[in-house]
This record gives sequence, structure tokens and C-alpha cells, in this order.
Amino acid sequence: MNKLDFITEELEKLKETGLFINIRTIEGPQGAWITVDGKKVLNLCSNNYLGFANEQQLKSSAQKAIETYGVGPAAVRTIAGTTTLHKELERKLALFKGVESTITFQSGFCANLAVIPAIVGEGDVVFSDELNHASIIDGGRLSKAKIVRYGHCNPKDLEAKISEEKNARRRLIITDGVFSMEGDIAPLPEIVKIADEFGAITMVDDAHGEGVLGRGGRGIVDHFNQHGRVDIEVGTMSKAFGVVGGYIAGSKKLTDYLAQKGRPFLFSSAVTAADVAACITAVDTLSASDALVKQLWQNTEFFQEKIKYAGFNIGNTKTPITPIILGDTKVARDFSRMLFED
Repeated sequence: MNKLDFITEELEKLKETGLFINIRTIEGPQGAWITVDGKKVLNLCSNNYLGFANEQQLKSSAQKAIETYGVGPAAVRTIAGTTTLHKELERKLALFKGVESTITFQSGFCANLAVIPAIVGEGDVVFSDELNHASIIDGGRLSKAKIVRYGHCNPKDLEAKISEEKNARRRLIITDGVFSMEGDIAPLPEIVKIADEFGAITMVDDAHGEGVLGRGGRGIVDHFNQHGRVDIEVGTMSKAFGVVGGYIAGSKKLTDYLAQKGRPFLFSSAVTAADVAACITAVDTLSASDALVKQLWQNTEFFQEKIKYAGFNIGNTKTPITPIILGDTKVARDFSRMLFED
């Protein structure tokens, strides 16, 4: 018996249950229409909310940055990988988000892996919404803190759970801002109120809120007017901003601390200058005008109205994320295949 035979067995189980992922190949840039495995299809599954992924100004900024800085960072941020562009992006993100400071990472996933273990550890308790993103789950595991899951978007359950953990050294409440599968929005004001009552640290992952919610896409904290009440905001540059990378927004002491303690920041190469330059242009564009965000919501309202009229169940989404809930894995898989083929 080969020592890796268990992998074959696991792959077969995934195929039998309909959970095996067949990875399709995209030919050309992202957009409303894309070419997949040689076939032109309507793209209904990207997170390119504002169309920035193939926007000409972003591409031009990236090209100029390559001429100035080259194609690779050649170092981690703490040695020789921080360029003037990285600092400019962090400054502009802080202004956009309305916080004192930001620090950027290789991805939103890396940002969560950096901040959670840096903030909590053994003797601490993390209170995590039961539908939080995988990066939050993994960050919690790495921290070695006790993980307590509370009911999805259920402040009453959160309050009950947090009141039971009176002996914790530190308590950290973490929620997605917008939940990526269902499209619903976390009850942030209620969560912040509970955090204040129990002296807990509050953290929100705004990956699907920035570029979508708030004034000009400034995110869930702005949407609920909770500026100064959320301790840690996590974001990504790969969705509405259309590029790649992640960041953490908050106080200057928080970002200074993460530059010393955030392991992905310390031990993985910096984001390339080309990507950073494109991110800066995306932030500049959103800072200058809310036209794209308004168009996004007009498109969302039109699409969701028509899809509901056609008889589909889209759940309780409150954002452009529009799930088509079919209730069965095999039916969903077959439906997806038919959409692609037809």
C-alpha cells in the first residue's frame, strides 16, 4: 500500500458527494463576459464588483510601476521590500477608511492569519460568527485561543456566550461584515454595543463590504456610522478594488504592533509594486467619485428583481451577492453545468 493512497480515497469521496472542484481555465481578462475553456460565457460568479480588474487606468499604473520598480519585491517588507508605493497605498487607504493607520498584506487571508494570533493566544477567547470566512477560522486555530462560535448574526447568542467567559484574559469578537455565501450584513451596532459592555476587542472582516457599502464604498463601519468604535478592520484589495492584497485598518499602535508581530508581514515577500500601484489608482478612483458604487447598486436591484420574478430563491441577501438557493448539492451542480453548457 502506498503511503499516499489515502489521498485517492479522499478524492473519490469528494467526487461521490459532488464536492470535487473542477477548475476551469480563463482565457483573457476578467469582465462581464469571459472566455472559459475556449467558450465565451456570461460571468455570474466573480467578485469584481466594480469592474476594476481590467480597467485601463489600473493597468497603466501597473505598467508604469514595473518600469520604475521592476516586477518583483525581492524581499519581505521589514528588510528591503517596502517601496514608496506601499507607504502611499497605506496612507490613502487610511484616509479612505477614516482611520488613523493601515498596514497592507499579501492577501485578505494573510491579514487574518497575521492579526488574530497577534492579538489573542492561550488564555484568551475568540467569539466568532458561525458563518465566518475560512481565513478567520484558520487564524483562530493558529492563535491557540479558545474559540466560541455564536449563532449567525445573532447578538443575543453572542451576549449569552460572552457572559459565560468571565475568566478570559482577553476577549475578541470577530465577524464578517458581509457574508460571502448568503450576502447578508452583520448587525455591527449591536455587536459593538456588546463589546463595549464586556470590554471585548471588536474585529470585522470587510472584504465584501468595501466598494459596496457606505459612502462611496467605504465599507460596513461607514454604512452603520460606527467610526472609532471598531478596533480592527480587515480588508482585501482583490474584490471591489480589483487587484490583489489585503490590509488591516485601525489605530497607529495597532499597525505598528502588527509590523512587529504579524507573521505573514514578517516572513513572506511584499506585494509587487505593479499590484500596489494598481491598488492606489483603484482607491483614488473610489475616493473621487461614488458613481461606480451607485451603478453597482442599480445593477444589483435590477438583477435581483428579475431573478426573483423568475421564481428563484435568493435568500435574505442585502448586498450584490445573489445566491441561487436550490437546496440540494447535486441539483446545484447540475444546474451550474447546464448554465455553462447552454
